[in-house]
Amino acid sequence: MTGIQKTENQVIIRNEEFITKAEQLMPQFLKETVRPQSIVKIEKDSTKIHGWGTGVIESADKLSAYDYGKGDQFTLDFGTHLVGYLSMKIRPVGSPPDAPLHLKLTFGEMPVEMAEPFSEYNGWISSSWLQEETLHVDVMPGVIELPRRYSFRYLKIEVLDTSRKYRVAFDDVQCLTVTSGDSYHVEELNHKDSMLNEIDKVSIKTLQDCMQEVFEDGPKRDRRLWLGDLRLQALANYETFQTNDLVKRCLYLFAGVPDDKGRIAANLFIAPSLIADDTYLFDYSLLFTTTLFDYFEATKDLETLTELWPLAYRQVELALERLDDQGIVTDDETWWSFIDWQEKLNKQAPSQAILIHTLRRAIKLAEVLKSDKLTLLEQKLQVTVDATITHLWDQDSEFFVSGSERQISWASQIWMVHAQVLDPEDNRKLIKHLLSTKPDIGLTTPYMYHYLVEALILVGEKEQAIAQLKAYWGEMINDGADTFWELYDPENKSFSPYGSYLINSYCHAWSCTPTYLIRKYDL
Repeated sequence: MTGIQKTENQVIIRNEEFITKAEQLMPQFLKETVRPQSIVKIEKDSTKIHGWGTGVIESADKLSAYDYGKGDQFTLDFGTHLVGYLSMKIRPVGSPPDAPLHLKLTFGEMPVEMAEPFSEYNGWISSSWLQEETLHVDVMPGVIELPRRYSFRYLKIEVLDTSRKYRVAFDDVQCLTVTSGDSYHVEELNHKDSMLNEIDKVSIKTLQDCMQEVFEDGPKRDRRLWLGDLRLQALANYETFQTNDLVKRCLYLFAGVPDDKGRIAANLFIAPSLIADDTYLFDYSLLFTTTLFDYFEATKDLETLTELWPLAYRQVELALERLDDQGIVTDDETWWSFIDWQEKLNKQAPSQAILIHTLRRAIKLAEVLKSDKLTLLEQKLQVTVDATITHLWDQDSEFFVSGSERQISWASQIWMVHAQVLDPEDNRKLIKHLLSTKPDIGLTTPYMYHYLVEALILVGEKEQAIAQLKAYWGEMINDGADTFWELYDPENKSFSPYGSYLINSYCHAWSCTPTYLIRKYDL
């Protein structure tokens, strides 16, 4: 059964059968009560990311011995990153409370969120993503249970006002954590390299905290199902949690709400009901096909492949319509391809490569299904590869170029390696040339660093891949990461595409893949 849903910007064709299948795959949640470990002070420290560190004052077990009045504050450290629901007991000290308690709670994944006031935030995405609550408590003693789910390690509690007659004390501050990632299935790595071992653990924690009703991109922000993140989360999941029904659920959710052209949205809202965002990305739509391929490779679930194949093929078909007379993706103002948060990056060449990469996987799926689309796909692959070499390969620089200005970027070369446009030995030469030449248009997200490391592995440069893992994700750990971040530029550690690092996500799905790379390729 299908239905039509119209909004101002799109017409959605709802496939209720697919949506029902997705809802039947709703995961079970694992819950755990976690209490803070210590009371800490936030200290200026130029060696720490964004310039702030923590110093332990004493154990959080001592908290109930203290009371607080107007203007007082303290910060709790829970010891690790958490996703869940906060509760606490509050009791008056002194006379009976003759006025409400006015309280402010600030949640932070990093110390900087405790140190720098949110009032100074001036980024371009909504400040409502900054995690804080101001509340009045009328009846004490009592229990406060916040209904909103938070993503944090640190909690700052500020007493904005009481009255002159009483102060307040806090008991049994706790977080009920939630995840659909059951670590029972995850084998401990026990790698002989201690840094790779630590990177693996932090990767798994990052993935687990993003596993909720769907594979969220970030439990702090945006708390949505994005295709680019899903593809990488699914790969990491196959090597660790093996919660494959959650991947299947996400695929059916995307397939449940294409638009009237058959396009798969870049991301979905899950509550209060399933809604496709009105953002469509060239590369992300193709990743629906790639993710289905990866899922089938991991599960051999022929029923799901058969049902979702028409939509997977449609994403390729739509992408092929964007090719110009030369067989190259048209680069103008009418499209959006993500690739990376790199402001100067021209997207034409990497998008061309992603199309080729997807065509190769679509061909393999068509072979499994004995599809009548197989011959056409094989023809399109040959035409597209030939066009890429003819028009995008620059013999003088020995790089692939992109756009009217023939830009040379890291992303273009990396994706061309994944697309196997050149033969294996030439791919190896291309990557080595990239690492030695270091074009100015570099990488800014763990999302693209994943594809760099995997490209190194694919051309046989395992040692270089390991070195890159350590230099990037290992450096994040050195900078205080207990889950991996949405954004990290080792050359510009305060980088944010949103105008402020306060709004950055410090537990983000597309950064979870080192565990996949280490385990899948036996690094």
